[in-house]
Amino acid sequence: MSVFTILFIALGLSFDAFAVSIVSGVSIRDLKIKNAFRIAIFFGLFQAFMPIMGFFLGGKLRSIISDIDHWVVFCILFLVGCKMIYEATRPKRKDDKKDPLNIYVLFLLSIATSLDAFSVGITFAFLKIAIIGPVIIIGVITFALSFFGVFLGNKTGHFFERKIEALGGLILIAIGTKILIEHLS
Repeated sequence: MSVFTILFIALGLSFDAFAVSIVSGVSIRDLKIKNAFRIAIFFGLFQAFMPIMGFFLGGKLRSIISDIDHWVVFCILFLVGCKMIYEATRPKRKDDKKDPLNIYVLFLLSIATSLDAFSVGITFAFLKIAIIGPVIIIGVITFALSFFGVFLGNKTGHFFERKIEALGGLILIAIGTKILIEHLS
């Protein structure tokens, strides 16, 4: 898999965290750099850690489903992408607001935004991709976008939130389709 493709996967995965960072920035009244750093470090670390967990699980499953691994990769990326698009288009409830600086809330948000990365880690194992490079790229891009997203949200509000998350879903679907086509041809 090319570095270019890994960059697009990292961008697609990080858009969930970016959207949540924008919302977090909206809800923080007196924003300080340490607040943005705290949110970004949580999202970046979880986004880097979850593909490693998925990679090890995928490594165990690879020999069992090696004949259809390209279909599994496509299905995972397609479903994750569709989930992201659905999340971007579903109505948000009024009671969804939480304090993003609370450790418990931040921990839960980090897990929720990185579950997609777990699935992608499984696909990396099926495709026999070395995991270290991609997780560093995923973690750094997520950190940077999350850090920027907190400030963007604090200044602009909710304008971009849903569009960014939907774009991330479309990118993952496109990458899954590309992988499937490459394996079928």
